[in-house]
Amino acid sequence: MKTHSERAWRSIILAFTILALTFAVSAPRICRAQSQSAADEVDSYVATQLHSQRIPGLALVVIRDGRVVKSQAYGLGNIELQVPVTPDTDFQLGSIGKQFTATAILMLAEDGKLSLDDKITRYFPSAARKWKGISVRQLLNHTSGLADYTDDKYIAPGGLTPLHEELSDGEILRRFTTLPFDFRPGEKWSYSNTGYAILGFLIARVSGQSYGDFLRARIFKPLGMSATRVISESDIVPNRAAGYILEKNEIKNQRWVSPHWNTLADGALYSTAADMTKWDAAITARALLKGESYAQMWTPAPLNDGKNYPYGFAWDLLEVNGHRLQEHGGAWQGFTAHYARYPDDHLSVIVLTNLESGPSNPEKIAHEVAALYVSALKTTN
Repeated sequence: MKTHSERAWRSIILAFTILALTFAVSAPRICRAQSQSAADEVDSYVATQLHSQRIPGLALVVIRDGRVVKSQAYGLGNIELQVPVTPDTDFQLGSIGKQFTATAILMLAEDGKLSLDDKITRYFPSAARKWKGISVRQLLNHTSGLADYTDDKYIAPGGLTPLHEELSDGEILRRFTTLPFDFRPGEKWSYSNTGYAILGFLIARVSGQSYGDFLRARIFKPLGMSATRVISESDIVPNRAAGYILEKNEIKNQRWVSPHWNTLADGALYSTAADMTKWDAAITARALLKGESYAQMWTPAPLNDGKNYPYGFAWDLLEVNGHRLQEHGGAWQGFTAHYARYPDDHLSVIVLTNLESGPSNPEKIAHEVAALYVSALKTTN
C-alpha cells in the first residue's frame, strides 16, 4: 500500500511531465536562436533536481541579452489541491525581497530624505544609547554588528522575538533595541535580518507610507509587477503557492508565523517568475535609480580596517571563472528562491521553489542552468 507521501510524489511527477509537455508546445518561442536541444537539457536537469531535492514545484526564468530564452514551470504549486505551477504562480521570495528594500532606501536618498551615512539614531532617537554607532549604509551591507533576530534562540516561544506572537511595529522595534551586538559597527560582516527589518521601519518614518505602500507606489506599479506584494495570510492572493517542509522524510505544510512578522522588510514578499523578469529588466536598464546609486548597490562592504567584504546592498558580489556574479538567495516559510545575474555574460537565472531550505537548493539549480547556456560558467564542484 502506497503512503500518502508516495502518492503525493506520483502526482508531482505526473504534473511535471504534463506541464513540461504543455509549455514546450504552447509557450511562445521568445528567442528563436535558443536550440531545442539546450531547452531539453535544462528540462531534463531540472526534472532530476526536483526528484533528488524533493521539490514539489518550481518556476524558472533564464534571460540572456535582454530576452527571455526560457520560462518554464514544473511540478505543483499546491499538492493538496493538485494545482500546477505556472509562470504566474506567486511564491514567497524570502531574502531576495531585501533588494526591493535597498532600492527603496536609495530612492529616498536620491529624494534627499536621508543619507546613507546618517546615523540611524537620527530617525530612532529612543535607541540612541544602543544604536549610536550604526549608519544606514551599515544596515544595508550587514556590517552593523546587530544580532540576527531570526536566530533560533530569539524566535522560539519565550524568546526575545517570538515569531508565533503577534506584536506591533512599536513593540518589535523596542525588542530590536535590546538585541546584543555581535561586534562593533563596521568591524566585520555578518548577515543580519534585523538590519533590513529596521530599514523597513525607516522607510515608513521618512516617507510617511507603510513599507508595502511605498514599494507598490514607487516600484511595483511603475514596473507593472502586479502580482508582487507584501505577504498577507488573510487577503485573497491569486495563484498563491503553498510552502512545504520535509519532516521525517514526509512533505508537510509550512510552519505558521504570526501575520505581522510577515510584513517586515527583511523578506516578506510574494512574487512570480513573470514579475521577477520585469525586475531583472529594470535592473539591467537602470530604470529606477541613478547610475551612481546602482554603483553603490554593487560596491563591496567597507570595513573599519580598510578591507572590504564581497556584499553590496542585498547582493552577493562574486566571480565564477573570472566572470562577475551578482546574486542573492531567499528562504522563508517553506519557500526558497535564487536570483543570479552574470553581467559580463548578459545572463540572468531566476529560480523559485516551494520547499524549505536544506533539502531545496535553488542556488545550485541557478548556477548549473547558467552553465548550460554559458559553458565558461561551469565549475568542478
